[in-house]
Amino acid sequence: MDRFEAIRVFSQVVELGSFSKAAAQLGISATAASRQVADLETLLQTRLLNRTTRRISLTESGRAFFERSVQLLADLDEAEQEASRAAVVPRGTVKLTCAVNFGVRHLAPAIAAFLSSHREVRFDVSLADRIVDLVEEGFDLGIRVGGAGSEHIVARKLGETRLVPCASPGYLAAHGAPQSPDDLGRHNCFTYEYVTPKGVWRFRDPSGSERAVRVSGSLHSNNGDLLAEVAAGGAGIVFEPAFIVGPEVRAGRLVPLLQEYAPAPVPIYAVYPSRKHLSAKVRLFVDFLVARFADSQDWAAP
Repeated sequence: MDRFEAIRVFSQVVELGSFSKAAAQLGISATAASRQVADLETLLQTRLLNRTTRRISLTESGRAFFERSVQLLADLDEAEQEASRAAVVPRGTVKLTCAVNFGVRHLAPAIAAFLSSHREVRFDVSLADRIVDLVEEGFDLGIRVGGAGSEHIVARKLGETRLVPCASPGYLAAHGAPQSPDDLGRHNCFTYEYVTPKGVWRFRDPSGSERAVRVSGSLHSNNGDLLAEVAAGGAGIVFEPAFIVGPEVRAGRLVPLLQEYAPAPVPIYAVYPSRKHLSAKVRLFVDFLVARFADSQDWAAP
């Protein structure tokens, strides 16, 4: 049995919902198509399709195998084209993870622009503020704010942002503005889950020396947007990336604090597993992001 051909037949059957339609598309008989899928099930020792006289449907195992098969076939097609020095047409699914705020405000418009020119590419996007293990969770690409990750990750810098301490005008009128980082210990400071160590904010004084202060408050969350919104409501102080608090600062709902103690810039990277073959679709999208974000974004300005 030609394993790749059997996988191709199986994928075509699923996409068209019919053995006969898939067979016609591939130029083989319906009997041959059915035999290919049956042989594949025998090899895998699991049923992939539920068959009735009227329709076929995927089993749970079949669905998982189909999702991987589509990606495998797309990567195989791209590899064949590269090997033959043909023009590589990016196709298939880019499984991507990104922080929530950055994904909605910056990545979403970039994906829309990319898709308008590359109709054969699909995206499967998971938004999460936690650091995702790309290899363990099967992601092709991640956008990370802060450290790139382990030695098994390849990173390309997209830009940088900075962390900005902010509070609302109402909070400052009621409690006063901190004049130095040490004053934050007397304020209601909202803390973010994915900062290490927890409850510690880092600054850089005018001489360039770094200093860390321990803070605490009445709100802790794993989402920066929520923290910024509650702070804009007058309840406390946040320490968030400029691309999160920037709109609220420009609207006058938040006021930047301690600007003479601004910490070092925070890099923003596109990262992907070093052990994984970088497919054309991922490479092209990363190149697209690097070019798109080179000059048009100021993520350091609140």
